[in-house]
Amino acid sequence: MKETFGEFIRRHRTLQNFTLTQFGAKLNLDSANLSKIENGQREFDLKRLELLARLIDKDVSTLREEFFSDLIAKKLYENNCSDNVLVLAEEKVNYYRTK
Repeated sequence: MKETFGEFIRRHRTLQNFTLTQFGAKLNLDSANLSKIENGQREFDLKRLELLARLIDKDVSTLREEFFSDLIAKKLYENNCSDNVLVLAEEKVNYYRTK
């Protein structure tokens, strides 16, 4: 996906012709907070991921991957990290899996 997680949510919300208020209500969010999420000013809450998956008819595991990849990419970008950080992170994930 070549969009932020917030942009992804906005795209699916607009594809279903929901207003911010309507879609926010379905996610138990007010429209102002949903707008901040869509604009990258606030993080989406992981506990709402399953609800979002049902609303947009997507597999929750796919959404989880998109959610975490967005968090990681944003942190790497904000901290001006090199691409090597991804290689090291993958090695560490594999290490954690062996523990």
